[in-house]
Amino acid sequence: QVQLVESGGGSVQAGGSLRLSCVASGYTFSSSKYCMGWFRQAPGKEREGVAGFYLGGTRTYYADSVKGRFTISRDNTKNTLYLKMNSRKHKDNAMYYCAASLRYCYKFEHNDIDYWGQGTQVTVYS
Repeated sequence: QVQLVESGGGSVQAGGSLRLSCVASGYTFSSSKYCMGWFRQAPGKEREGVAGFYLGGTRTYYADSVKGRFTISRDNTKNTLYLKMNSRKHKDNAMYYCAASLRYCYKFEHNDIDYWGQGTQVTVYS
C-alpha cells in the first residue's frame, strides 16, 4: 500500500523560507518513469500543480507563480521528495499535497496522479 506523508508546513513570515518533505512507503522513488511532485489548494480554489517531475523524470514542471522561488528535489536513498520555498508570498497560503503516480506522465497534471498525501498547511503572515 502506497503512503505519502508530508511534513514541514507551518507559518512563515512573508519573504521567508520553508522546506516541505514527503516520505513515501510502498512506492519506489528511484523509478524514474513515475511522475511525482507537489500540488496545493487554497480555500475556495481548485487544486493546482506547483512543481513536479514528469516525462520519466527528464523534465521538471513549475507553476508560473513559483518559478524562481520554489525548488523541487528528491533523495532516492531516503525515498523522500522535497519542496524548498523561498521568498514566500501571501498568495502561497494553501494546503500543500505530495502526489505520486504509477504512470509515465507526459504532463504534470491532477488527472495523472494516483496517490495523494494528507496535506500540510502553509501560512504566510506579514
